[in-house]
Amino acid sequence: CVCVCVCVCDCQESLSHVCVFLSQVHFPDTERAEWLNKTVKHMWPFICQFIEKLFRETIEPAVRGANAHLSTFSFTKVDVGQQPLRVNGVKVYTENVDKRQIILDLQISFVGNCEIDLEIKRYFCRAGVKSIQIHGTMRVILEPLIGDMPLVGALSIFFLRKPLLEINWTGLTNLLDIPGLNGLSDTIILDIISNYLVLPNRITVPLVSEVQIAQLRFPIPKGVLRIHFIEAQDLQGKDTYLKGLVKGKSDPYGIIRVGNQIFQSKIIKENLNPKWNEVYEALVYEHPGQELEIELFDEDPDKDDFLGSLMIDLIEVEKERLLDEWFTLDEVPKGKLHLKLEWLTLKSDAANLDKVLADIRADKDQANDGLSSALLILYLDSARNLPSGKKINSNPNPLVQMSVGHKAQESKIRYKTSEPVWEENFTFFIHNPKRQDLEVEVKDEQHQCSLGSLRIPLSQLLMSDNMTINQRFQLSNSGPNSTLKMKIALWVLHLEKQERPPDYQHSAQVKRPSVSKEGRKIPVKSQKSVSPSTGGSNTAPSTPVMGVDDKPVREEKPHPPEASPLGQRDLGRSSSSLLASPSHISAKEPTPSIASDISLPIATQELRQRLRQLENGTTLGQSPLGQIQLTIRHSSQRNKLIVVVHSCRNLIAFSEDGSDPYVRMYLLPDKRRSGRRKTHVSKKTLNPVFDQSFDFSVSLPEVQRRTLDVAVKNSGGFLSKDKGLLGKVLVAMASEELAKGWTQWYDLTEDGTRPQVIT
Repeated sequence: CVCVCVCVCDCQESLSHVCVFLSQVHFPDTERAEWLNKTVKHMWPFICQFIEKLFRETIEPAVRGANAHLSTFSFTKVDVGQQPLRVNGVKVYTENVDKRQIILDLQISFVGNCEIDLEIKRYFCRAGVKSIQIHGTMRVILEPLIGDMPLVGALSIFFLRKPLLEINWTGLTNLLDIPGLNGLSDTIILDIISNYLVLPNRITVPLVSEVQIAQLRFPIPKGVLRIHFIEAQDLQGKDTYLKGLVKGKSDPYGIIRVGNQIFQSKIIKENLNPKWNEVYEALVYEHPGQELEIELFDEDPDKDDFLGSLMIDLIEVEKERLLDEWFTLDEVPKGKLHLKLEWLTLKSDAANLDKVLADIRADKDQANDGLSSALLILYLDSARNLPSGKKINSNPNPLVQMSVGHKAQESKIRYKTSEPVWEENFTFFIHNPKRQDLEVEVKDEQHQCSLGSLRIPLSQLLMSDNMTINQRFQLSNSGPNSTLKMKIALWVLHLEKQERPPDYQHSAQVKRPSVSKEGRKIPVKSQKSVSPSTGGSNTAPSTPVMGVDDKPVREEKPHPPEASPLGQRDLGRSSSSLLASPSHISAKEPTPSIASDISLPIATQELRQRLRQLENGTTLGQSPLGQIQLTIRHSSQRNKLIVVVHSCRNLIAFSEDGSDPYVRMYLLPDKRRSGRRKTHVSKKTLNPVFDQSFDFSVSLPEVQRRTLDVAVKNSGGFLSKDKGLLGKVLVAMASEELAKGWTQWYDLTEDGTRPQVIT
C-alpha cells in the first residue's frame, strides 16, 4: 500500500503523503489517541503563545550570544500557523522499565504553514521560514513517581533517533553570507537542529522543586554496547564492467548507528566475503525501543550501492549480555553478517577493575587507546574569578577544552564574562584509569590565550566515594581565586556473563527496517545537489562519532548515510529534504576502530573538532583548516589540463613539530591509481611550498564536465599513527575561463564540500 501511495503521489510531496498515509495505519503495539489530538487542537493557540515566548526569550538571546556577528539578531515575527501538531499513535512501555517511571512513545507529525521572520540589523539581513514539517517518535518520560501530588517529579522529552525534518526557507542565501555563518548550509542547519532533539539532549520540565534537574537532563547511560564488526559472507556483486556485460565484485563497507552515534567501517576492495575485524563502543541511554542499525554499501565513485541492512533490538542484547552470531541481511536476496555484541553495565566501584583491565589486556600494555575499561562522565558547571586575559579590565570569552589521551572535547563559548556558567555534560571512554589523566584548560576564545589549567589523575577517582568528585577546582597558571566547578564520575564497564546450559541457543530479535530500499538514503560522492522533487537521496556523527579506527584502505571514503550534508543548491528557495540527517560529519573517512594498532585518532579528532567550531560559528577565521594555492588551466595544444600546486598556509598541526604535508589529486570521476597525482612531502611545516606542475590528458569539452579533487594529507612516515587528512577542496571545471587559466587560494574543508567553481 505504501508503494502504491508513493507512485501515485507527486514526487515532491510523496514523503509527506506517505507519512499521512502511515498515520492511518494501526500498529499492534500502539494505540490511537484521538482524544489527545482534540486536546492539542483546543490548546494550540496557547501552545503557540508558549512557542513564541520560547523563540523570543530563550532562542533569540542564545543566538545573539553564540557569535559576535549575530549580536543584532532578532525575530520580527513568530507565527507557527493554525494547523496543530498531530499524535498518530501512543505506545506505553510496561516491561523492562523502572517502577518509578512511565515511558511513552508518541508518533508525531507536524505540517505547518508557519511564518517566522528574523533580522540581523548589523548586516541589513532578513530571512525566514515559510513552512516546517517534522515526523518522528518522541519519547516522554515521567519520573520519578512520588507519593505526593502531583505524583510525578519531572517530565522529560526527546527523540530516540533523529526525526524527519523539512524547513522551507526564505532569504537563506543572504543569511549564509554573514561572517561566521558562511561555512554553513541549510542541510547542516537541519542537522544541528535535529541533533539538539536527539539523545543525549532532552527537554526537562521539573514539576517539584526537590527533583535534581541536572541528573534528569544528563542521565547516566543505561549501558555501553561494544560492537565487534567482524565479517560478511556471500554479498552481492555490484560492480560491472564493459557497460554491464561483465559482473564484478563489490567494495563493501558498513554504517553502524546507535541513536545519533554513527560509525563507518573501512572499505574492503573487491571482496564479497570481507573481513573487517573492527570494534566500536556506543553509549545507550534508552534501550526500550532503541535498536542497533547496520547498513552495508558497495563503494563507488558516484553513488554507493546498497548491500543489505540489519536492525537488532537492544533489549535482546541486554538480556543475553553476549551475542556472537551470523545474521541474515534484510532487503537483499543474499548475504549475511557476523557480529559479536557485548552489553557492558556501569559499576560505581573499582572492585572489578583489575579483572576488566586483564580481559582487555590493558593491565600490561602502555597504550592509551584500545578497548575501554571505564567511562568518565564530566559535568561542567561554572567558573569564578577568571582573569581578564590579554587585555586588562576586559572580560574574556571563556571556553573549556578537556582531553583524555588523544580524545578531546570542547565546551560552548560564553561571551564577555569572568563568571561563566556552562551546565554541559561530557563523556570519555577510558582505556586504563590507573595511568590516564584528565587535562582541562580554560581559554579565552577572543585572544586565543589560556586562562588557567588543571590536571586530574583518574587514579584519584578510584580512591573517592562512588568514584565521584564534585567540587570547585583551583586553576593553575590563573588568578589567585580562579576556580572551575565540575562533577566527575568514573564508571567501570563490566561484562556480566550469563550462566547458560550447554544446549542453550538464542537468536537475537531482528527487526525489519521501516524504510524501503527505494526510499533509502544512499551515500553520494558527487557534490551536485539533488532536489527533493526528483526523488533523489541524500547522505549523513555524528555524530558525534566515537572510537578510533584502522588505517583507511582508500584515501577517501563515502559518508555515512544520514551523516553528510548535501551539495550546494539554490539556497534562496531551498526546501530541504525530509530525509535530512542528524549528524553533520562530512569527512569521507572511516570511523577509527578502537581495536586497531595503526589508528588515526589525532587526525579525525582535529578535523572534526575544527568542523564543529565552523558549524557553530565560533571559529575566528573563515578557513579553519587552512588554504591551498593552485594554478589551473587547459592547454588546447597539448590537450591537457595543467595544475600547478604552489603552496598551502595555516594547516592544522599533527604534533608539536607541525605536520608533514603533501598534496594528492584526482580528476573525478577517475579514481584509479594511474589517475592519481602527488607532490613531494614537505617536512615539519604548516605553510609548505611545493611549486610542482601536473597534467591530466583530457580534452576541453570533457574536462568541463569533471571535478578536480585535491586533498592535503599528512605523511607521517611508515606505519605512523599520524597519517591522515588535513583538508580537501573540490574544484568544478565547468568554467569558460579554463582556457585562460587562473591562480587562486582555496579554502580547505573536511571533505571538500561546497565545490568551488571559477566563473
